[in-house]
Amino acid sequence: MTLTKNKYYFEALDNYPYSLPDCLEALNYALSYDPEDADSLCLMGRIYSEMLSDYEKAKLYFEEAMQCDITNLNVPQYYIKCLLDNEDFQEAEELIAYSLSIKGIDKSTLWFYRSLLSEKRGSFSNALKFLDEAAKYCFSEHSLNVVKDRKKFIKSKMPKKNKIKKKKETN
Repeated sequence: MTLTKNKYYFEALDNYPYSLPDCLEALNYALSYDPEDADSLCLMGRIYSEMLSDYEKAKLYFEEAMQCDITNLNVPQYYIKCLLDNEDFQEAEELIAYSLSIKGIDKSTLWFYRSLLSEKRGSFSNALKFLDEAAKYCFSEHSLNVVKDRKKFIKSKMPKKNKIKKKKETN
């Protein structure tokens, strides 16, 4: 039974996001074999969040996935992204704090999302601090470049101190 469920889950994952009808068909088969499979529920949440922008429905799938397997390494990162996209900032902050305690989870991604949360709240200096934390946990050149590029972007959004001084002097 588990092998069959895994077969359908991997088939769904293989089709995501390029062939959503095939993905959904395989995913429904996987969930019919095991309705409490956290990875399958997470993928269903991703479909609702990333493809359909139905964040409330996505949150239901992510919550169920978390209840079925609280230590799943995949669910938190996608759930946090959904919460950030839906502007559920307090929930996202709490989930990030919890997720950082999960052994083996990608801490770089979690700190990156914590930075994004601060940025969305308008705290650019905190966002940069959290990106520094994210950089500590980068173990590939690609992930480090993503963090560096985001730092540059945030710095470009910050008001320049010289411009502020000049405005004060002219007033």
